[in-house]
Amino acid sequence: MQLIRKWLKAYWTIWSYLFFGGLTTLINLVVFYSLYTWTHWVGYQVATFWAWLLSVIFAYVTNKLFVFNSHQTSSQGVWRELGSFFFFRILSYLLDVVVVAIGIGYLHGNSFFVKIIDNILVVIANYLFSKIFIFKQK
Repeated sequence: MQLIRKWLKAYWTIWSYLFFGGLTTLINLVVFYSLYTWTHWVGYQVATFWAWLLSVIFAYVTNKLFVFNSHQTSSQGVWRELGSFFFFRILSYLLDVVVVAIGIGYLHGNSFFVKIIDNILVVIANYLFSKIFIFKQK
């Protein structure tokens, strides 16, 4: 039991990121799938944008509070953190758009399968951005 606790503590950031990343991915998929499949007037580009925006807002809050335990309190620090978070999420959004455009727009792949692959790539990129650049420990 002690070994399990030690292991969980050592890898807490990764486990909590995967948990909240999974919830973020679920939000992204539900919003995308709901807009793209159930409303016939929303194209995959618009559905991808709204799925991204709502999942990024959720991800910022959970990453800051639960994953990386950021205790940034100065207004300058919070703005830097928030700006960095959205900057790097815009980069991952571009990855999101490219993968969806290629997978659905050009290869005519199954939209749900494409979004799953897309979200795996985006979660990996976002973890690295967050760990290395945004919520780095001092």
